[in-house]
Amino acid sequence: MNLGNLKSLFINNGCGKIYVKKLSPNDNSKNQIYFGGNFDILNILPISEIRNEEAGDWNKERFKASIDFSWIGEDGKLYLAPYAQLILYPKYPEVRFSGFLAKCQNPPSELMTQRLADRLLFVSVAKSGMVLGFVTAPDSELANEFYSTKFVSEHGVFKVIELPQAANNKEKLISELLRIHRLGWIKSKRLDGKKRILPCESSNCGGYTLEAELGITPNGYSEPDFMGWEIKQFGVKSFLKVNSAVITLMTPEPTDGLYKSDGVEAFLRKYGYVDKTGREDRINFGGIHKMGIRNRSTNLEMQLIGFDTDSGKIRNTNGRVVLLDVKGNETAAWSFASLLLHWTKKHNQACYVPSIPNIDVDKNRQYKYGNNIILGVGTDFQLFLEQMSIGNIYYDPGIKMENASTNPTVKRRSQFRIKSQYIVNLYKTNEIIDITK
Repeated sequence: MNLGNLKSLFINNGCGKIYVKKLSPNDNSKNQIYFGGNFDILNILPISEIRNEEAGDWNKERFKASIDFSWIGEDGKLYLAPYAQLILYPKYPEVRFSGFLAKCQNPPSELMTQRLADRLLFVSVAKSGMVLGFVTAPDSELANEFYSTKFVSEHGVFKVIELPQAANNKEKLISELLRIHRLGWIKSKRLDGKKRILPCESSNCGGYTLEAELGITPNGYSEPDFMGWEIKQFGVKSFLKVNSAVITLMTPEPTDGLYKSDGVEAFLRKYGYVDKTGREDRINFGGIHKMGIRNRSTNLEMQLIGFDTDSGKIRNTNGRVVLLDVKGNETAAWSFASLLLHWTKKHNQACYVPSIPNIDVDKNRQYKYGNNIILGVGTDFQLFLEQMSIGNIYYDPGIKMENASTNPTVKRRSQFRIKSQYIVNLYKTNEIIDITK
């Protein structure tokens, strides 16, 4: 195996980048492989599930994240490692890779069971979502080629090799957004699952219209939208003022509490309130809920359980974001495991695009998209929790029940939001780019 052949194998599987780690003697099947001193790697490797393992001592608690992993053999074939997983230790924090040899038909056991310094581990993500790996000895032809290669970027403990089809994704994104900006006013629209253009006349069509221009179809799964970038549109009154807008980060449903156990209708009847604009037979649940502040309309207070604000670390893997009533009952809750899974899947590379809405003379809704965009690269779930703990990220739901006394119809909308000026606090690299220059 040489570097050219290995690149071709990754390219043929739809990979965009190769992440390479020089392994230490402790990086082996017994001690696990160290993948970094934060949860950053979760933004790269697709994970299908995160579960928590509690312990009496918080130092021993951990998350386990399942990944679909296969080794590339010297014959170029893929060999599934069905028990491969990532272990997340919030105490440090750090992430380790384990289970990568068990029940694999052709594992690289000779290299991965010994304490040999300077082995090289090559990891990449296939188009299918499978993580592919290859390991080589320190004195191999492949290792020698690697050390003579120049690298333009690093990601934590990994060197990054850009493959051809992914190298210009940022430039392609900017080019497309410049094209859309130059279109001026665009009639409101959306795409269906078959990429057919449909009208869109609701007040939240700014995102749908932008996605339609980019060819992004609605999907029910949490994956980046455009060439590895998550696209977020946010409304502004002026393109000169992009720092005061409100951005919806994600909309996960609660995983615990009365909301989950008894259902949304029971939750609304107990904690909702009569529509304040006078719409009859309607119960609402909305308003800004910030950490440690009781909302006047719902009488609920948001709290972070299991997160230490002083150290910025997760202290309890069973931690959660909760809405507490005056008696301390958990009315709705989002487990850290569920939020961690949702956040890391979509936000490692995010693009925030301002828009202005308008209604034309024919009463058609339309949108114009600005030239100053915000790019954020490299996030960590603990950054999300930090911003929530100080009130910059807040819960702002739009949940309602119509025909409450006759034939109830419920609409769910749980939103975690942030003002655009605080977006920089969520990413390790931030840029505000004028795409016209």
